[in-house]
Amino acid sequence: MMDQQKLELLIKQIDFHSYSDNRIVTIRSIPSELELIGKGTDAVVVRHLDQPHMVYKVYSPERIEKLENEYAVYRQLGDSPYFCVCYSKGSRFLSLSYEEGPTLYECLEQGIEIPDQVIADVEQARSYVRSLGLNPRDIHLKNVIMQDGHAKILDVSEYIYPGDDGRWNHLVQAYDLFYPLIKGKKIPIWLIEWIKKSYYKQVGETFSVMEFGKRFAQLFGLVKPD
Repeated sequence: MMDQQKLELLIKQIDFHSYSDNRIVTIRSIPSELELIGKGTDAVVVRHLDQPHMVYKVYSPERIEKLENEYAVYRQLGDSPYFCVCYSKGSRFLSLSYEEGPTLYECLEQGIEIPDQVIADVEQARSYVRSLGLNPRDIHLKNVIMQDGHAKILDVSEYIYPGDDGRWNHLVQAYDLFYPLIKGKKIPIWLIEWIKKSYYKQVGETFSVMEFGKRFAQLFGLVKPD
């Protein structure tokens, strides 16, 4: 593993800006020794060229509380096949195992078939998390990856918070009801984003996955109108 002091100095050179309205961070610069793996609303994930088996999840200074939360969750999760390995914590980052594989979002985009086992794995992971007294929330298409037909969940930072946004339950319902209509087909990003924005506008206590999905399926000729 790289010397901690050198690593801290290198990570300090990553310059990005986070927003208060849940937008994806804006990256200004990253040292040439680091490769950008991903970015979210609170952090960026980078990999050092000399350590391809590890990544560093770097939080913005305004989100350090989330770093502490995520580290605490990983310590409770222990050794589980459903989650990354967390090796250590720095001042602004976590050292995690690098996990290969497309996200479920990328599977839809690229037409990669998502088997039932992936859905079952996430359900088993959620049960495991609950058995530890944690709350498996904020699970969605971009933080579940597929590895050899199985699921790996990437972001656990919100598992200490109460409540359930319902997204994963709705995704499972949509998978059961409508995924057979699009299995193996490439779905354009603009369409995925359109459906996502429409979902956020409409979701509520009376929200119906069946009615929501049926409207889009009819719009694109996947099912006949009633």
